[in-house]
Amino acid sequence: MPSFLPLVDSAASADPTLLAALDRIGPLLFQNAPASAVPQTYFVAGDAADDPIHLLDAGVDKLVVSPQLAHDLSQNGIAPYRLIISTPFDDAVQIALPGADVLLQCGDRLDTDLLARAVKVLAPATIYLSYSGPYDLLTVQRLQQCAVVPVLPTSILTLGPTSETQMNIADIFLQSLTSDRPDGLFPTVVSSHQHGGKSLGIVYSSRESVTESIATGRGVYQSRKHGLWRKGETSGDVQDVVSIRVDCDSDALEFTVVQHGAGFCHLGTSSCFGDVRGLAALEKTLKSRLRSAPEGSYTRRLFSDRALLQAKIMEEASELCVAEDPEDIAFEAADLVYFALTLCVSRGVSVAQIEKSLDAKAKRVTRRPGHAKPQWIAPLSDLPPPPPPKDDEKPLPTPSQEEEPADIIKMRTTDLAACSPEQRKQLLQRPVLRSDEMIAKVKPIVDDVRKRGDAALLELTAKFDKAALDAPVILPPFSDAVNKLDPKIKDAIDIAYANVKKFHAAQLDEGTLVVETMPGVVCSRFARPVARVGLYVPGGTAVLPSTALMLGVPAQVAGCNQIVLATPPRPDGSVVPEVLYVAHLVGASAILKAGGAQAIAAMAYGTQSVPKVDKIFGPGNQWVTAAKMLVQNDTDAMVSIDMPAGPSEVLVIADQSADPRFVAADLLSQAEHGVDSQVVLVAVGLSPEEISQIEKEVDEQAHRLTRVSIVRESVQKSLIVKVASVNEALEFSNAYAPEHLIMHLIDAPGAVEKVQNAGSVFVGPYTPESCGDYASGTNHTLPTNGYARQFSGVNTQSFQKHITSQEISIDGLKNIGPVVMTLADCEGLDAHANAVRIRLGALEQAA
Repeated sequence: MPSFLPLVDSAASADPTLLAALDRIGPLLFQNAPASAVPQTYFVAGDAADDPIHLLDAGVDKLVVSPQLAHDLSQNGIAPYRLIISTPFDDAVQIALPGADVLLQCGDRLDTDLLARAVKVLAPATIYLSYSGPYDLLTVQRLQQCAVVPVLPTSILTLGPTSETQMNIADIFLQSLTSDRPDGLFPTVVSSHQHGGKSLGIVYSSRESVTESIATGRGVYQSRKHGLWRKGETSGDVQDVVSIRVDCDSDALEFTVVQHGAGFCHLGTSSCFGDVRGLAALEKTLKSRLRSAPEGSYTRRLFSDRALLQAKIMEEASELCVAEDPEDIAFEAADLVYFALTLCVSRGVSVAQIEKSLDAKAKRVTRRPGHAKPQWIAPLSDLPPPPPPKDDEKPLPTPSQEEEPADIIKMRTTDLAACSPEQRKQLLQRPVLRSDEMIAKVKPIVDDVRKRGDAALLELTAKFDKAALDAPVILPPFSDAVNKLDPKIKDAIDIAYANVKKFHAAQLDEGTLVVETMPGVVCSRFARPVARVGLYVPGGTAVLPSTALMLGVPAQVAGCNQIVLATPPRPDGSVVPEVLYVAHLVGASAILKAGGAQAIAAMAYGTQSVPKVDKIFGPGNQWVTAAKMLVQNDTDAMVSIDMPAGPSEVLVIADQSADPRFVAADLLSQAEHGVDSQVVLVAVGLSPEEISQIEKEVDEQAHRLTRVSIVRESVQKSLIVKVASVNEALEFSNAYAPEHLIMHLIDAPGAVEKVQNAGSVFVGPYTPESCGDYASGTNHTLPTNGYARQFSGVNTQSFQKHITSQEISIDGLKNIGPVVMTLADCEGLDAHANAVRIRLGALEQAA
């Protein structure tokens, strides 16, 4: 967030030296677009422009627009983060567009208390403020303390000293900074503009040095021994400052510079942290070769013979297009980049210029039709064959059309030993959206239910579940569901209910823990049920009475007074009889016929007909998970959740003892839950032929499933990870922290002790995950998305809270009292010490 936003009324009349200095410390706001090209970091007032789309395409970061134009642009696909909505202060809350920033127009009225509340309501948007009253440094500081960015006309800004009519821009920039050092200096990272932001070194800045750098555009720092340090003043290795930015805690700086001369480091190297890498290193090498390559050499010919260089670029591009293996693709892409950069260096084009062009392309909002030029359109048969293996690499087998049909359902394969640390980190990621993005999407739904209650519930259920309801809640008895059930299904539910209840009853914490910590001091702990619980049972693509069992049984065993079960209704407005029957078995007090974020909101806040609950349980999609996370962080809701459970996942570890049929079946049992499910096979020492057999089983079994369309999408995003040993497999599994861990190993029981992170473990070839899902007795509501590192699956104690108590006798107080008073006095809490001291004094008087 910038310290302030300068408003340039007229670029033609503005002082160019002042504008250049302002550009170093942040964006500028132009009332009208300048006639010349707009620098990429500038904001432009969109409503004053004839063509806002053209301005965005030209590289403008953000447009200041009216609420109506913001709506029109967002409807046309413009990302909200490119917009700043200008609105009167009193209308701010009504115009919020998730992702967009806000410019508040407050006239000559400035109320920082109201501003602070507006910032909280409009978070996480950046709030800018247009104020027509008088400005001084104190007023600006008050706004900065409210996390508001003041918009300041350039007419009141100066590079000279602050006066009654103008403020020095360095004074404004620096007053938001704080130093945690005794000498008041600011740690400063110096980064290279030419090399993509590579760190050159660490220095210190003072208020004096920053002020000079802003004004002159030269690198000026503060030496802790020698005072002001103007970089390159004696050596000639000067710096041109491109930008000065403040870190998120406002106690450190980053200078992005163009470094001249030998380099930044006193040892004569470009950086204190070693030489450049990647594209910057290649550019450096090519520039050296351009200067020194002998006449007649291949390198010299590449620089001087345009036809040869063009042929090499075309050759490498065609080889990249037919490469298949990830390593081959990376190799061919590197070759193409090498020759492309050779062309650039020979024509005087730098990597920095290429990056600038890429940045501009990233900001374009209009797109080309996407047609290739006619000369590059050729049938597949005209493409060159895959490149031959390089060095001693063995070529990958090319599958025939029969071996690799177009609709094959296949996982991606990677060898863990060949992965870099960054690639290993990527293997642990799930195919889900960012939680902050999902929370922003569900917030309007949650707010609507909170404000309008049942009316919002009924509208949202009609919209999302296509069910027109008269009322959102049904009350017991639910016993008539028995008559609608297939007897075979009823018997299966009864057996599963008995097993789950038996295992969860054994977990019940009924006794009181009593410990005498010292003579006369007795501490105890006892459990009590959570009084009101909400159980979310997903619907949508599957009927899930098993989830109703897994949540309802422990709630019943724990003795919860009120059990509200929420589940999406069918299109006719009814609830599936299987879930109704489970609700009858567990003694549910109400069934909410709603799904998604609206169901979570109704249970969190309560409505006219939905009872408010104290804790919400249950798995769900990303919408449900985001809503649970949102309400648990709202102090008005006063509700907790079991865990942020999301899309289903399984990790299977298999060695050579594994039956490919069993492994494939276990993988598919989770893949069928939804398109966002993920399955992972960790293959321990399996040969390509053994992995191929599992892949064949996955494909054949998947095509026999009724939910094959869902499986196809989820499997394509899933992984086979090849490892060399069981220890390596478990190390990967513990880092992944799967919801379900299945072990097809020679000594599967012996491997259990090495499991550190998992929701539930399934040991051996005859323990399919399905049994845990339905009837073995364990709970299937488990942490996903890596949360098994810190969360347990749902259990009976999830529905209990533990209360501690202590009872101290007279002798006990005499023993412990002096300790308490000493510690309370140490912390300066006199009243705490007095609560003991007054009692001990009374005992002395009584004696």
